[in-house]
Amino acid sequence: LAVGWGSRMDAAWVPSPGSCELVQSIMDCTGRWLSSIPGNLRGDTEELFLDDNTIQVLGNASLLLYPQLWHLSLTRNRLELIESGAFLSSQGLQVLSLTDNLLFTNYSLTAAALSALPALRTLDLAGNQLTEDMVSVLVSNLSSLESLSVARNIIMRLDSSIFTNLTQLLELNLEKNYIFEIDNAFEGLQRLQRLNIAYNYLPCLVGFGLTQLRVLNISNNIIEWFLTLESDELFELEVLDLSHNRLLFFPVLPRQSKLHSLLLQDNRMSFYQRLPNGTSLANVTVQFLIIDGNSTNITMVKLWDDLCHSNLSSLHLLDMSQNQVWGLPDDFLAQMPSLTHLKLNQNCMEAFHLSEEDPLAMLTELDLSQNQLVELGVKVGTGDILPNLQLFNLSTNRLQALPPRIFTRTRKITTLDLSRNRVDLCPQPGEAESLPCVDIRGVETLTHLSLAGCGLQGLGGRPFQGTSLMHLDLSDNRQALSGDLGWLQDLVLTLQVLSLKNTNLSSTAVDFSALNSLVCLDLSGNSLSAFPSSLGTLRLRSLDLRDNCLPALPADVVQVPLGRSLRELYLSRNPYNCCTLGWWDALQQAEGLRVLDRREVTCSHGSRLLSPGALPEPVLQSCRWQTADLALLYLVLALPSCLTLLVAFVVVFLMLKEKLLKMVKTRCGVSSPY
Repeated sequence: LAVGWGSRMDAAWVPSPGSCELVQSIMDCTGRWLSSIPGNLRGDTEELFLDDNTIQVLGNASLLLYPQLWHLSLTRNRLELIESGAFLSSQGLQVLSLTDNLLFTNYSLTAAALSALPALRTLDLAGNQLTEDMVSVLVSNLSSLESLSVARNIIMRLDSSIFTNLTQLLELNLEKNYIFEIDNAFEGLQRLQRLNIAYNYLPCLVGFGLTQLRVLNISNNIIEWFLTLESDELFELEVLDLSHNRLLFFPVLPRQSKLHSLLLQDNRMSFYQRLPNGTSLANVTVQFLIIDGNSTNITMVKLWDDLCHSNLSSLHLLDMSQNQVWGLPDDFLAQMPSLTHLKLNQNCMEAFHLSEEDPLAMLTELDLSQNQLVELGVKVGTGDILPNLQLFNLSTNRLQALPPRIFTRTRKITTLDLSRNRVDLCPQPGEAESLPCVDIRGVETLTHLSLAGCGLQGLGGRPFQGTSLMHLDLSDNRQALSGDLGWLQDLVLTLQVLSLKNTNLSSTAVDFSALNSLVCLDLSGNSLSAFPSSLGTLRLRSLDLRDNCLPALPADVVQVPLGRSLRELYLSRNPYNCCTLGWWDALQQAEGLRVLDRREVTCSHGSRLLSPGALPEPVLQSCRWQTADLALLYLVLALPSCLTLLVAFVVVFLMLKEKLLKMVKTRCGVSSPY
């Protein structure tokens, strides 16, 4: 801000030539506490931003000095009124943002002002507490509009009278209102391409017939049914978002469309061809009774064959996660030969079958996580299965084994997540060779593998032979590390990220020195009582040592190659000794190294937990005594006693010197020679 505080505080409330920032023909007056539009800005200003001020009225003369203005933003002011002549000098205005104001108070007068803008293309009225009647008045004469937002208002019902004259409208945003009913509100919007009605209260959408629409977002409503008009006309629809609703069945989609993204996440959807108890509803149909004014329409749909009239040959993304799907109807995926992303996670599926005849040749991502899978079936053959698959997520299921050599038939797979399944890796040691296991040997394209929480038992042999893994997650396998890390020998040149979190690692004799390519290592949640010396030779960039039993780190930790390469370090929840924190001081001075959880790091002194960066003086004093050289301490304590004894000996000797000499002479009895 050009306006200061202190002695110039009053000036902060008054527009001055230095209050706004000018970049070419763009004037930014955001957050300047302005109560009106400044009159001393450059006359050739084309874009004016007045967001976050306190303007209440836009007067007739407010914009007279800026005839070249085409973009005006008054977001988050206190705007209650725009006078009828406010835009008479701004006939070229194309973009107007009035978000988060109080336009509901004088909406009819404001509507008169807006009607004087023949070139207006984009109008944002979000957050103004407008009802549907107010919106109808405000936009009634804006036939040039191409984009309109009335989000975050209090609109409840839409009918054919609201958007009557908006014949050029391409984009309409109605999200976060209270809309519960739509009655032919969009029939006159022949050019509308993008429609957002998310976060409302629509219970259903039947008779959908907007053939020109390309993107429709009706997520986060309470929709139970989505039915398209029975028509052979081509729909331009490309993206349909029905996520976070209450859909009971797969939506009845247009027979002909350009749909490439269908989002059905978080609904109550299921298929009813086969039920979990083995029963079938293959011959059961449901009738939809559609009442439109005085006319009644009956649409009949088979419960399990919901796609019978839909052409989904152009579909690329299908997200059906977080539903109640037990299984897919026969030939369900056969209608989607272009599918590249399929998300079926968080459902109730117990089996999923693949075969080389499946039409999913283009699939690159398949997510089956968080189901109840006990079987992944593969039809025996010699061809490839899912030849373009790159990401395969099977985590959190009940799998114990996978079809033999399945991953050698997925030629491009790079990421595999098997975490939280009861699987073991092949080869199995000793007598366990006959038990089921997952074989990833020879899968050259695999770079990311997660086996977290799989209950792995004593890894051995060469389970990663022929792979080029870069990321390996073995966390939450408390019996996996029964010996050394020799089973990682095939990954010494490629492995960059290794997680051994919560693997019951307690021995500091485990040798990591061979893993020269490692850049990120997670050893948290273990029982390490000393820092593994083999880590010192690695050139890690990230190391996690949280939740161990470490009393200290090596004093020279910053001097070894590890300390010079480290950039991120986690150290909290260890029982550090407050009196041996020389390593901590060294870490604080290390250039480029950040202890990301430094505020959570504590050390113990007696029964107290303290922050190592702010130790009280009494604690420091106590530590000095505890860490002093004991030999020197004993010498200091013994020196006064020794001196006292020496002085006493000298005094006694001097007092008894004559008597001692006579006594010696008498006892010896020898005459002195002359």
